[in-house]
Formats: sequence, structure tokens, C-alpha cells
Amino acid sequence: MYTTVDEFITEWKNEAALTQKVLDGLTDEALQQQVYPEGRTLGRIAWHFVTNIPEYLTEFGLSVDKVSHSAEVPSAKEIAETFRRVSLQVEAALKEQWTDASLAQIQTAFGRKESNATIFMGLIKHIVHHRGQVTVLMRQAGLPIPAVYGPSKEGWAQLGVTTPPL
Repeated sequence: MYTTVDEFITEWKNEAALTQKVLDGLTDEALQQQVYPEGRTLGRIAWHFVTNIPEYLTEFGLSVDKVSHSAEVPSAKEIAETFRRVSLQVEAALKEQWTDASLAQIQTAFGRKESNATIFMGLIKHIVHHRGQVTVLMRQAGLPIPAVYGPSKEGWAQLGVTTPPL
């Protein structure tokens, strides 16, 4: 759990960098990839979590610029650039608007009383959840997957490993 804003910012920056690598690997063609015909597309999932970040933070008291979005998913490049911009805004907003004591403040979130630290840990988990979905759809679309918490299939191949360890 985060006890200082600096701890949270460190975690945010680490996860944002990993997410940025994934989003930078998207192509416009791959944005249409779906798991099943009625399911959300890769583009819809990526755009959802990118645009959700400012909405979520604003809901819980941080002032950040919301992302103007319509029902149309933008290009892969715009998704990645928007995430880059939003990530930097989040870091700046936390530094400017919160103190360590802010993390311990309790709010009602999703029907439960939770600390700001817990609420914002939930935001990171939400992004990680969708980042995992995006990487599966990237694989199905034939895109290379960047290393996230360890080598991907492509990373293992670069290391000369044909069968990754269990």
C-alpha cells in the first residue's frame, strides 16, 4: 500500500511505462481485433482505459484535463499519444494537489469506504487488467508483444530460448 505520494508516483510511472510500450505497439488494423463477434475490439478496450483515467481521477478529487472523446475509436497513434499525455498529467496533478496525508483520506468509492491510496491502487489495477486484454488481442492480431513483467515470446526468442520456462 502507498503511504507517500512519491511511492504512488513511482508505481504510476513504472506501470505507465509498461502500458506505453504496449500501446506504442498497436496498429490501426489491429484495433479491430475481437475475441468474439459481439465483444469489444482491441481499440475500444484501449481507448476505454485511456479515457477513463481522467474521469476516474476527477471523480475522486484530482483536477486533470478530461479527454474529449466520441464513440469512435481514434487511430492507434492517437491512443498512444493520449495515454502519454494523460500519464504525465496524472503525475503532475499528484505532485501539485496531494500530500502524503491525502492518501489516508477516506472516500466512498463503488459503494465502499476506502482510502485514496486504495482507490488509486484500483485505478492501476484497472489499467493492468485491460493492458492484459490488449496484449492477448495483439497476439491474435499477429502483432509482437513487448516485454511487460518479463520476456514475451519475442523476447525469449531474442535470448535464444525456444521453449520458455514454466
